[in-house]
Amino acid sequence: MNRGFYTIMAAQFFSSLADNALLIAAIALLAEMHSPAWMTPLLKLFFVLSYVLLAAFVGAFADAFPKGKVMLITNMIKIVGCSLMFFTVHPLLAYAVVGFGAAAYSPAKYGILTELLPPEKLVAANGWIEGLTVGSIIMGTVLGGALVNPKISAVILSFDFPMVDLPIDTPTEAALCIISGIYVIAALFNFYIPDTGARYEHQQRNPIRLIVDFAGCFTTLWKDKLGQISLAVTTLFWGAGATLQFIVLKWAEKSLHMPLDKAAILQGIVAVGVALGAMGAARFVPLKKSLTVMPLGIIMGIVVMLMTTTTSVWVAYPLLVIVGALSGYFVVPMNALLQHRGHVLMSAGHSIAVQNFNENLSVLTMLVLYAFMVRMNLDVNTVIIIFGTFVAGIMYLIMRRHAANQREHDSLALIGEDKHPHH
Repeated sequence: MNRGFYTIMAAQFFSSLADNALLIAAIALLAEMHSPAWMTPLLKLFFVLSYVLLAAFVGAFADAFPKGKVMLITNMIKIVGCSLMFFTVHPLLAYAVVGFGAAAYSPAKYGILTELLPPEKLVAANGWIEGLTVGSIIMGTVLGGALVNPKISAVILSFDFPMVDLPIDTPTEAALCIISGIYVIAALFNFYIPDTGARYEHQQRNPIRLIVDFAGCFTTLWKDKLGQISLAVTTLFWGAGATLQFIVLKWAEKSLHMPLDKAAILQGIVAVGVALGAMGAARFVPLKKSLTVMPLGIIMGIVVMLMTTTTSVWVAYPLLVIVGALSGYFVVPMNALLQHRGHVLMSAGHSIAVQNFNENLSVLTMLVLYAFMVRMNLDVNTVIIIFGTFVAGIMYLIMRRHAANQREHDSLALIGEDKHPHH
């Protein structure tokens, strides 16, 4: 791998690290403001709103300028969002601004890889990105938990620069200060991203045309016999994963009696499982066999329901690792299959935009339903049972659909097919 690749990885890592630490800090800020409990899952909802609303446009934006510059601009937008929390802008709005930056950042970071590296290195590069992203989620969540921990924030607050009176008085303000610093580090790396020299002469500027274009790609992927299965699985997985983040925090508080800074570590435990599962899948599941992992989705739904049976931390840890490992093992092959079909049927950038749109729409829907259940004061164990049944049930339906597709026509023969010529 060349030096530019490692610079991109570093920029991506720090940017994502800050995003995840900021989520925990924002949850703590909502608690400080005595906001109602149903507002907490809405944080993530406001964050992913941009991914859904801007799906048709961010790809064209990423291709209109050198990718390094796009990553720098979008990282600056995140810094603005983070600083808004200082100036008593409501955390939901401030985090929405960060999400706006993240939505525009995503196609640039994937797109620059195809410009920088030869095709045979792309699988490895994607592995790196996924691995580092999971790493940054674990470390960011744990860092966010540490920064809102009363003991640690007391130490940070005791730092005082001579002659400068910093207006930082609360633990959350101290946390926001450090998180802004991490965004700045990411921005510094962005400055050193090489210009790959790739230019795309004609970018659609007309919003109507862009939306029509996007709608075309959307229907192409959902009509494809393999595309629809892998898209359905990844869409379910991301919606479930985002909701599970909040369910785990709530469950840790109610069943395991943990404060936020400790509960944040549990989210990290799930992510460790995801990383293990993802590495296992990368080793043992070739693209041709990617659809054999689907039953694990049903098993995962059932294992999640076992959470309701325990109040012991020692049972909770291995259980969450297993939930993570199952989901990692079954989502990585599905993701690879989806990227492959997207690449065959259209450009990589367009298929990533369609994938982002579906996955984040699923995140929005499931978080709204979860916020509604919290608002209805449903017991956390009831929520977990509903959630587990839902995941297992939908996975079963997707498998039935795939079996029906196979009876009609052997779609597995399409795996490994070359790119279609554009007419």
